[in-house]
Amino acid sequence: MKIRRLAVWGLLAVMLMVGGVRGVPAAAAPADGAATNALNDEYADTGPTIVDPLEGFNRAMFTFNDRLYFWVLKPAAQGYSLAVPEPARIGIRNFFHNLLAPVRIVNCLLQGRIGDGGEEFCRLLLNSTVGCGGLMDPASYDGMAGYDEDFDQTLGVHGLGQGAYIVWPVFGPCSARGTVGLAGDMALSPLTWVFWNDYETGMAVKAGQTINETSLVIGDYEDLIRAVIDPYVAVRDAYVQRRQTLVEQ
Repeated sequence: MKIRRLAVWGLLAVMLMVGGVRGVPAAAAPADGAATNALNDEYADTGPTIVDPLEGFNRAMFTFNDRLYFWVLKPAAQGYSLAVPEPARIGIRNFFHNLLAPVRIVNCLLQGRIGDGGEEFCRLLLNSTVGCGGLMDPASYDGMAGYDEDFDQTLGVHGLGQGAYIVWPVFGPCSARGTVGLAGDMALSPLTWVFWNDYETGMAVKAGQTINETSLVIGDYEDLIRAVIDPYVAVRDAYVQRRQTLVEQ
């Protein structure tokens, strides 16, 4: 029983990883404040910026997340991709995307987008039935593209700024607003209720979802950090710009 629990808690680190950008190697961090400011100025002209009063903490967490990605998540995803064909992995991604429809529906409604919320609801019905529980995505073929709305975007639509930039261990790049948004989305997620009813099953399911998603996007993070001087600044700016774009859409 003890071995089983240790294995489950080991999965916790993987299950919380979010697909996409994770961290920055310590060797890539600037050696002094002047270098940091110069790099910040270099990236500042590329789009919206965010205050970063916790940069020392954030860089440390970025390094931790980077090691976790390269040493744990990526190898697991690579091994998984060898065992599971891509069409099956896409089907699993579709299933989880369909499962999280309540998050998108509620946030569409909270933003006053009643029609979009209705379309997401129709997607849920169609994909859950004709799409074999969400493994297939007939709604997209029927012209219903869907809307990836979350509570962070909802808060932004209603005028709340991003606040300070934060890099959470395991969760990765975020902001003060995004942290609140993440909590709101977790409250709406069916996976959260699975976790509360059976935490071992919930963590195993989430770990599987994360590994599956990562297997489909391996290389994206590497491509981002390969060509920049300071990956921390590049990823921070990429996060801020993406969140701003999503709010404005």
